[in-house]
Amino acid sequence: MSQTPDQNKPEPVQGYVYALAAYGIWGLVLPIFLWSLSGVHLGEVVAHRILWALPFAAAILAWQGGIIPLWRALTWRIAGLALLCAVVISINWTVYVYAIATGHGVDAAFGYYINPLVSLLFGVFLLGERLNAQQIVAIALAACGVAVMAIEAGGLPWVSLVLAGSFALYGLLRKTTPYGAAEGFFLEIVILFMPALAAAIWLTAAGQTQFGIMPKETLLLVAAGPLTAIPLILYAAGARLLRLSTIGILQYITPSLIALTAVFVFGEPFGVMQGIAFAFIWAGLVVYTLSLITQGRRRRARV
Repeated sequence: MSQTPDQNKPEPVQGYVYALAAYGIWGLVLPIFLWSLSGVHLGEVVAHRILWALPFAAAILAWQGGIIPLWRALTWRIAGLALLCAVVISINWTVYVYAIATGHGVDAAFGYYINPLVSLLFGVFLLGERLNAQQIVAIALAACGVAVMAIEAGGLPWVSLVLAGSFALYGLLRKTTPYGAAEGFFLEIVILFMPALAAAIWLTAAGQTQFGIMPKETLLLVAAGPLTAIPLILYAAGARLLRLSTIGILQYITPSLIALTAVFVFGEPFGVMQGIAFAFIWAGLVVYTLSLITQGRRRRARV
C-alpha cells in the first residue's frame, strides 16, 4: 500500500536527506554532465540514460531482495500506474536534455522554479494537504519570485511549462503508487527499455551515434544510467516520506543550483532581475523551513 505522511506527525529527517540529495545531484552534477554531452544526439543521450539505468536499478532491487516479490505482486493497476509514471518522466528527461543541449538552460531552470508551485497546488487541492499562515506567506514569496522571472523572460517558454508540469505530475503519481522507490523506478525503466533500445539501434543504423566510437562519450553515456537512477530513486523515497507541499518548496534548491552552475561554470550572465527573483524565492524557502521547525517543536512539546 502507498504511504502518505500523517498530517499530524513530524516529517522524518530521512525524507529530507533523500530529497536534498536528489535535488543536489539534479541541480549541480547533472547539468555539468549533460553539458559535456552536448555534442551527442539528443535521442542517444535519452536512450542510454534508460538502457544503462536498467542494470543499475535491477542490481539495487536484487540487493534488497525485491525482484521476485515485485513480480508476484504485479497487477494491471500497478502496471498501469508504472506506465503513466514512465511516460511522464520520459517526457521530462527528453525536454531537459534538449534544453541543456540547445542553450535553453535558463528556460529549464525557470521551469523547475515553476514546478514547486504546481506541486504545492496538487498537494492542497488533490491530496487535501493543509498549509498554515507561514507556509502561505512562503508560497506567496516564491510566487513573486517566479513572476519576476516571467516578466524578465517576457513570458513562459514551452520548455519551462513542460518541465514544470511533467515533474509535478510525476511527483503526484509516485506519491500515490503502492510500491517503493526502487521497485517503481525498476518498473518504469523496464517499460521504457525496449523503446530506448529501438531508438539506439535506429540511431546506429543512421550513423548518428557516438557510442562505441568516441571513448569519452561512450563512458559518459554508460555513466548516464546510474546518474539517472540514483537521484530519481532518492526523490521517490523522499516524496513518500514528506508532504507534497514540503517536497514542493524544497525543489527550489534544484533550479537555484542550475542557475548558479550556469553563471559560475558556464559563464552565463546574472542580472538585477534574476537577483530580485532569487531573493524572493529563497526568502520563501527560509520562511517555509522556519514554519516546519516551529511545527516540530510544538509537536514535541505536546508529547
